[in-house]
Amino acid sequence: MSTITIGVDLAKSVFSVCETDGVGRALRRQDLKREAFAVWLTQVPAGTVVAMESCSGAHHWGRRCLEYGLQPRLMAAQFVKPFRKSRTTKNDRNDAEAIATAARQGNMRFVPVKTIDQQARLSWHRVREGYKVEDLSISNRLRGLLAEFGIVVAKGDQALRVALADLDQHTTLPPEMGELLRGLSAHWTQVRTAVDACGAGIDAHARMDERCVRLRAIVGIGAITADAAVVTLGDAKVFRNGRQVSAWLGLVPMQHSSGGHARLGAISCRGDGYLRTLLIQGARSSLNRAKVVSVANSTAEQIWIRQLAGRMPFGKVLVAIANRDARQLWAMLAYDADAWLKHPMVQRPACKRAIAMRSMA
Repeated sequence: MSTITIGVDLAKSVFSVCETDGVGRALRRQDLKREAFAVWLTQVPAGTVVAMESCSGAHHWGRRCLEYGLQPRLMAAQFVKPFRKSRTTKNDRNDAEAIATAARQGNMRFVPVKTIDQQARLSWHRVREGYKVEDLSISNRLRGLLAEFGIVVAKGDQALRVALADLDQHTTLPPEMGELLRGLSAHWTQVRTAVDACGAGIDAHARMDERCVRLRAIVGIGAITADAAVVTLGDAKVFRNGRQVSAWLGLVPMQHSSGGHARLGAISCRGDGYLRTLLIQGARSSLNRAKVVSVANSTAEQIWIRQLAGRMPFGKVLVAIANRDARQLWAMLAYDADAWLKHPMVQRPACKRAIAMRSMA
């Protein structure tokens, strides 16, 4: 019987491969080094399903499979784990077989293969987050070193910069400590400059992408959130509706339902944590803006937010707003910008005028 599914356990150097037939029986197992695996892929018959876990390097190999006419199937590792035969014995060969078995399930959810442009733009976000972590680490290190000599700095980066500028006024600091702190302060300045440079690069990407421009019309969605949503979701039509996007981002409660009784628990917080965090921060901005605007000048959304804030805890309000924003993001990415022109209720003369105005613009 011909091979229809191949499970690959990816690694840095040695890849484990398991070939299965139409009934899921393992036909062949082999371990290949990185160069040999690249050559072996070119020999696999076109149309073969090649399944992998969605981990580091998976999208690169997924694109290689597409070049060779193969069908890559990327899955989350949590979906593969139940198909491993032994829960106590974990090795590369068992993982490859479990990947091949999981890929044959009719209800399995797969991760779309990201393009090079998507991964390149996401890299700007990852590098920026790394610089932010380093920024916070350096500032805390500076505060800790100053506290060792009795110099306690108030909260905020501005207060820390003022304290570092007046090091000469502190007689309790040894001379060599002043030189050490100045060098660390210069490094801190470089890291903050790198954070701003990454933010400027992300903003430039968002300005050149028409989809990001449309998403920024939503209150609470800025350049960073819009760019992250576009490159992370990719083809939004992969999701059937906005509810799936919310669940994928972990903005819905967990369920513990049985016997027809629905029991909802805490927010799942699963999926892409970075995009979820951006949406939560945007929701915080929307909530603050809704509280400041007077009732007479409030929009329908701001009135809804004020009503939520009046009957729900602060954290739940933020999640509810982020959930709404996630669904709006999906709708604006999944549907054509001119889809409303195709609606039967739109009059033809008005439709033609709108098209003419768009062409003139």
